[in-house]
Amino acid sequence: MIRSAADLQRAAAAVRSRAGGKPFHTAVVLGSALGANPLYPPFDTLSYRDLPGFPQVSVAGHGGFLALGAPGNRGLLQFCGRFHLYEGFTSWETAATVRLAALLGCRRVLLTNASGAVNPDLRPGDPLFICDHLNLQGDNPLIGKPEAFVDLSRTYELSLFPPLAAALGEEGIVLRQGVLAALSGPSYETPAEVRLLRRMGADAVSMSTVAEAIVGKYLGLEVAALSFVANMAAGVGGESLSHEEVLRRVSLDGERFGRVVRRLIELWEPWESVKIS
Repeated sequence: MIRSAADLQRAAAAVRSRAGGKPFHTAVVLGSALGANPLYPPFDTLSYRDLPGFPQVSVAGHGGFLALGAPGNRGLLQFCGRFHLYEGFTSWETAATVRLAALLGCRRVLLTNASGAVNPDLRPGDPLFICDHLNLQGDNPLIGKPEAFVDLSRTYELSLFPPLAAALGEEGIVLRQGVLAALSGPSYETPAEVRLLRRMGADAVSMSTVAEAIVGKYLGLEVAALSFVANMAAGVGGESLSHEEVLRRVSLDGERFGRVVRRLIELWEPWESVKIS
């Protein structure tokens, strides 16, 4: 378990030894919607078990490995799988991916997840650009950290939304933006809780992402987040809720969501500007 700076340094050294000294600039954390496989073919992969002290994933749909680079772009880190409070980790530990990315030199991090729609205008399969969040997990990853009074009024890179929505619109994909509520899980929310979330301004609800976003801002990274709406939250739709249903929806619409995520990565820092021969 990464509990100290020394643990994190050992994990970073393991990545650097496989990367041949090449710098990294962007990280993407792939959650339940995409976490089984990398977005781009990497030049190398490391199991989380190969990263000294790194947590291990235990949830279906999370591959549990780090993919290094992409064709023509060795500066991309693709974390295939993340960690959750409901697995027994602390909020700080769930952000191990973001902490490692920052130590390896990344300047920006893109977070992805699967969520339930609180806003009835959303539908399963929709992509959602996260513009703000509600941290309702009962924990904050910065508790006990020095000088951790981080301004979260501009947590997410909102300037990315208009060009991304326009680019996706040309492909016939409608992108909305909304507020993500994060709860600890692993049980799904009750209909009464979902009604409360809607009154609080949430558009979608998940069990991840927010702690990683907070840590990203704490470490000085640019942060963006995209959510894959996997189901209607309790009381909004009539279907039963299960992780199996989330994975089924991913099998139906996950490829399209992958296109959305790739579009944002390539828009955020134009691919040509980061190519390494």
